[in-house]
Amino acid sequence: MKETKKKKVAPLLLLMINLFIIMVGIGLVIPILPYYVEAFDASGRDLGLLVASFAFMQFLLAPVWGRLSDRIGRKPLITLGMFGFALAEFIFAFATDLWMLYASRILAGTFGSAIMPTAMAYVADVTSEEDRGKGMGLMGAAMALGIVIGPGIGGWLAEIDLSLPFLIAGFAGTLAAVVSVFMLKETLSDEAREEAKNEEKTNHFVRMGNALKSPVGFLLVLVFVMSFALANFTSIFGFYALKKYGYDPAEVGVIVAITGIIGAIAQGTLVGRLTKRFGDNRVVSGSLLLSAIGFILMVFAFNYVTVLITVSIFFLGNSILRPSLNSYISKLAGKQQGTIMGLNNSFLSLGNAAGPVLAGFLFEVDIHIPFWLGAVVLLVALAAVKVWTSTRMGNAVENSG
Repeated sequence: MKETKKKKVAPLLLLMINLFIIMVGIGLVIPILPYYVEAFDASGRDLGLLVASFAFMQFLLAPVWGRLSDRIGRKPLITLGMFGFALAEFIFAFATDLWMLYASRILAGTFGSAIMPTAMAYVADVTSEEDRGKGMGLMGAAMALGIVIGPGIGGWLAEIDLSLPFLIAGFAGTLAAVVSVFMLKETLSDEAREEAKNEEKTNHFVRMGNALKSPVGFLLVLVFVMSFALANFTSIFGFYALKKYGYDPAEVGVIVAITGIIGAIAQGTLVGRLTKRFGDNRVVSGSLLLSAIGFILMVFAFNYVTVLITVSIFFLGNSILRPSLNSYISKLAGKQQGTIMGLNNSFLSLGNAAGPVLAGFLFEVDIHIPFWLGAVVLLVALAAVKVWTSTRMGNAVENSG
């Protein structure tokens, strides 16, 4: 029994390391990219496009990779993703022209999007429904920790040399890929693989439309809402803190780091326990409400301590929401774990792209509107969850009758 448990823990630990490296690599870019753009004598438009190219590739390709993982297996795509991501980091480190920066971000988005949905499908393969929330929580904690630590590591290493953070990320990605080749076991059965191969091929956007009509459709909309709210916050918070409170980047960095660590701890320790005790539905509802409350309270924060508390409330709610949704979705996905998790990442990326655009526009009207918008969107989503749940329960009673 203990040996079986160890066999399940080892691959999950390796996946956590892989996702951590990916998110550190993404986080590294945050403090350094403006300096790179300046060094290449590029414009702010180029800076925006470099950031957008990563999210766009994730949106476009995550479902493709996810579906492919249902056909050829989890291990090949996780390994390929890590090697490809490492290559992207090396290209960025040694870039001598602007087009190389674009190539790097496009490659990073392409191969990074192969790892995330496949890793989530891998978790679904090796965990029972009862432990699914805990498994997703551990993956979420690794990702949250990576995105929090990344900017700090990037800023520190860039003091030595601007390209050093990307070299370190490249070497770490290569090492994780090599370890995955030798230590990661395949979890997709031959039967499941053949079943996926026999499925009818459909266009990516058609699949997204079909997914919205499926049992997980509503939950995918919630994924978009969750990522929209988070991107709405992260894109504008630094500017908001400067305009309203006069905070410098170091003060903002401390807030983001502390709240990110709180979120990572919550994902790693609370999600599994909460979903076991209250069920996915109640945890999703509670985390939506907590996130909305955090947004509302931010508007009324009046000093550093109250800002830290209100941001922590928002991050805590959002951090619990992500793995809870992933767990809920995986339970309704059946044998299409890779495909559905790929679509999950597409809706996530779509929210990541839409949130900052709208937040930036509304910030110019009034600095508080993005936070009010985030709260309203989350509260509407909460009401929709209640209606969706009631409808499902009614249908279940009808069918049983």
